Amino acid sequence: MSYRNSNFYSSKSIFSAAAATAIYLFVSYWLIGFKTDQLFLAGVFNVFYFFTPTSRKFILGFAIFIVYWIIFDYMKAFPNYRFNAVHIQDLYDAEKSWFGMSDNGATITPNEFWIKHQQQFLDIMTGIFYLCWIPVPLAFAGWLFFKDKKIFLQFSLTFVFVNFIGFVIYYLYPAAPPWYIQLHGNVFIAHTPGNTAGLGRFDQYFNAGIFKSLYAKSSNVFAAMPSLHSSYPLVVLYYGIKKGMGIVTNGIFAIVMLGIWFAAVYTSHHYLLDVIAGVVCAVIAILVFQKVLLRNNFFNYLLNRFLKKIS
Repeated sequence: MSYRNSNFYSSKSIFSAAAATAIYLFVSYWLIGFKTDQLFLAGVFNVFYFFTPTSRKFILGFAIFIVYWIIFDYMKAFPNYRFNAVHIQDLYDAEKSWFGMSDNGATITPNEFWIKHQQQFLDIMTGIFYLCWIPVPLAFAGWLFFKDKKIFLQFSLTFVFVNFIGFVIYYLYPAAPPWYIQLHGNVFIAHTPGNTAGLGRFDQYFNAGIFKSLYAKSSNVFAAMPSLHSSYPLVVLYYGIKKGMGIVTNGIFAIVMLGIWFAAVYTSHHYLLDVIAGVVCAVIAILVFQKVLLRNNFFNYLLNRFLKKIS
């Protein structure tokens, strides 16, 4: 392969990758302690970076998602409940006020309604839909990388942008999920671990610990508002339509989106208000990116420079 004799393994590229890896591992250890996940991420990055020119361009493009994941992981070092009071009872009351249902003379939330009307079929389907929240956006991004790098960059940056909007709200408005008030009432308990809630029934049915493992790594359980689970599939659907992927593919994206929205409420991970807030965040991120950032000359200059780097 010709690239073996080029500057592919230059001292600059080796030093850059080594420095980035060392800084990441050091800062991670300092902020949140050592985890094997950190070595795995560093290993994947370096393997892709030094395997082939194409794999290097691929991992540089996906560095956008890596940065998002690192920031999300580092949130463990700065729990949002240290900065503002956690909203528990008031959010629950607001949900009942807006979407409450009558049940034997009492008003209950949609989450409480579904607790009383659990069905095995829905347990399985909602688990499947919830497993799509990250794989579908990443698979879509991977496909776009090889088919249309311009749309890939727009999608990836919009995805990260909606996350940053959500992260800001998490710190301004820490909020407990429905399962928290079901287990602990309206009493705030710091360092509460993540909980599978209704998704635990999916784990039980398949005798697996998929969601138990995922929620054990939760950066902060008091980050229910907005539901970024609900934001991601809308961003995917928008760029699927923008790319002209056809009625079948976009129809699948729409079904996944609606399924995730329903699953968020059915499994007691989010209130309907959280889902609506997640949808609003996605709409704002898309509009700002498309109507403001893409019309900014300096932003387009940076975008085009990065596009050349991964092309």
